[in-house]
Formats: sequence, C-alpha cells, structure tokens
Amino acid sequence: MGGSSADALVVFSSVLTIAILLVTYGGLALGKWPGLGLNRPTIALVGAAALVGVGAMSIPQAWQAMDARTMVFLLSMMVVNGALSQVGIFARVLQGLVRHSRHPLGLLLWVTGGTGVLSAFLLNDTLALVATPLVIQVTQALRLNPVPYLLALAAATNIGSVATISGNPQNILVGSFSGISYGEFARVMTPVAVAGLGILVGLIWWFYPEVRSRKRFSLPPLPDLTPPTPEFWGHVLVTVGLFGAFVAGVPLAEAALVTAAIFLCWRRDHPEGLLAWVDWGLLVLFAGLFILTQTTRNLGIWQSLASLGTHTWVFMGLVTLLSNLISNVPTVLLLHPLIAPDDTQGWLLLAAASTLAGNLTLFGAVANLITVEAAGRAGYPVSFWTHFQLGLPLTLLTLIVAYLGIYWR
Repeated sequence: MGGSSADALVVFSSVLTIAILLVTYGGLALGKWPGLGLNRPTIALVGAAALVGVGAMSIPQAWQAMDARTMVFLLSMMVVNGALSQVGIFARVLQGLVRHSRHPLGLLLWVTGGTGVLSAFLLNDTLALVATPLVIQVTQALRLNPVPYLLALAAATNIGSVATISGNPQNILVGSFSGISYGEFARVMTPVAVAGLGILVGLIWWFYPEVRSRKRFSLPPLPDLTPPTPEFWGHVLVTVGLFGAFVAGVPLAEAALVTAAIFLCWRRDHPEGLLAWVDWGLLVLFAGLFILTQTTRNLGIWQSLASLGTHTWVFMGLVTLLSNLISNVPTVLLLHPLIAPDDTQGWLLLAAASTLAGNLTLFGAVANLITVEAAGRAGYPVSFWTHFQLGLPLTLLTLIVAYLGIYWR
C-alpha cells in the first residue's frame, strides 16, 4: 500500500513538473501570461522558481544547471559593447558608412554591408539600437522611404551575426556547448554570412524598386562627432586585442572578462555607468532557461526525439519553427541535447538555423522589433505581412546557403 502511495506521488510530481514546463514554454511563445505583466525573462524566472518549489530541482542543482562560462562571456561582451558605444565607435563607423553613400542603392549597400560586418563582432541588438535612429534621420532628410533600409538593417544584423561566436547569444551558447574554436567557427560561417547579405540586398532590390536608383544625392548634415581621443584609440586597440585572443584560441569567457575589467578600470569617472549597458533581463532569461532545460533533460522527454538530430532538414525546420515561437536562445537550450558532442556540423547548423530563422517573422529577433517600432514612431508602420513577404524567401534561401556551406565545404 505504501509502495502504491509512493508511486502515485512520483507520478503526480512528474505530471506537475511537465505542466509547469508546458505553461512556462507557452508563456515564452506568447511573450506573456494572460492577466500578468510578465515578459519572457520574468516568465523564465518564475517557471524556474516553480520547478524548485515543487521539488523538481534543488537550489544547488539549479545553480549547477547554469553554464558559468556562457553567463560570464555574455555579461562581459555586454560591458565591452557598452564601452565601445560610450566612446562613440559605433556612431563614428556608421556615420562613415553613410558618408560614403552617393545614391539610394549605395546607401542600401553600405547600410547592409556595414551593419552585417559590425554585427559579426559585437552583439547585434546593441548595433540595431545605435544604427536605427541614424538610418531614419538620413532617409527622412533625403525624402527616401526608410522601410527598406530599416528592414535591411534588421536582417543584416541577424545575418552578419552568424559569422562568429561572439555575434549573438545563441552562437555564444553553441560555442560553449560544442567547444568549437572561434577561428574554426568563423572560417565556416563567414562565407554563409557574406552570401546571406548578398541575398538580402537582392531581395530588397526586388521588392522595393525605389532603392535601385543611382541618382546622386547630397547627404544632409550629420551629428557632429568629436575628434578621436586617445581613449577612443585605446578602446580600439584593446578590442582588436580581444578578437586577436579569440582567434588565437584563448578561452572566450576569460578573454572577454579581462577585457571588460580593463574597460571598467579605464573609466575613472563613474565606471558603474557601463553596467547600465548590461541587459540584465537577458541574463535572467538565460539563467531561467538553463534550469528549465535541465529539468526537461532529467525527465527524458527528448530521448525519444534524438533521431531528429540525424535528419538535417527536419532538424532545421524544427529549429526555425521553435525560434519563432519561443525565441532562438530557448530553442538552442532546448534542442542542444539532440546533438552529439563531436558533431561539429550539427552544432554549426543549430547556430545558423536559430539565427537565420530570426528573419522569418517580426517576432523572430529583437532587432526586428527595434527597427519596426522605430519606423512606426517615425510614421512608417511596418505590418507583420510586410515583414513576412521579405522574411520568408530570405529565411529559406539563407538556410539553403547555410546547409551548403556547412555540409558541402
């Protein structure tokens, strides 16, 4: 009789745990829980707390579930991004790109190529925040429709970030789980990013005939920038050293943490201001998702789906679908158990598919929402369908390129 009660308690606990996981992942898919003002980070945290509360995981187990190297690397790169933004590196580079534009098509090429290259090295959401106001200002002054340029900006930040481990949070996760070196990752994925940017320009050219014009225009006055200071060049030098360390094989988390510490020490006046650039919500989301994912693995839910990892196109479809339902970082955390530790191609495919899938819908990537909301405030609303008309062919074509680049190299 006692045995039956114990078995019933185990079954009840498992059912309750699964229910919590379903409700939490449902909230992540919707971006909210009806009736509550929670966003994705807080939903992940509440879900993790519920799992601890019902005994599905202890506090020490929850702490161990979090990947320390990933958390440190992400935090450090946010500080690095903040330091570079504060000394005006992003603004200076972007203005330089715009100044080289001579006509609408040239502006499209420079915006797409420039943001794509920058996003390969620095977290793409920061770049979208900095570049969006400049693109709107320039296009409005030139009486150009800003929508194609903003769509190109958002998609280019996603595509360009495919190229390196440091380009976006999901790549950081893949790099941490797989052990693939920074150089090897970039060697395979850079051609994918370059081809993807070319596809993006072609599609924008096709859908928006006004960007094809090569009629020269005069650029409007741009915001004045102070001349580069020794601090500016010092930040450039340290950043070059950081990426040199990455390529040389120095552990990513350690190199990024030391660089972040250097920048904090560099700012003698209110260095804590750099911490304002840290997306604490994203870190909370990561922490909660690590706990949710470990609980899912403990239940053995994904063992029956392990064969999906061997069917490439099925796996890519699953990654794309989930990335647009629950976002790309949760997708990587949820699906990475399906990939064998030594399956380099599988890891690269997970990184590429989860990133490129962000271009499919408005909700696939934060950069999409940043640019579209800015366009709406400027009086140029972009509907879900307008974005999807570009996003669908762009996602399909870039996924094909990624597959060929990874498996046919």
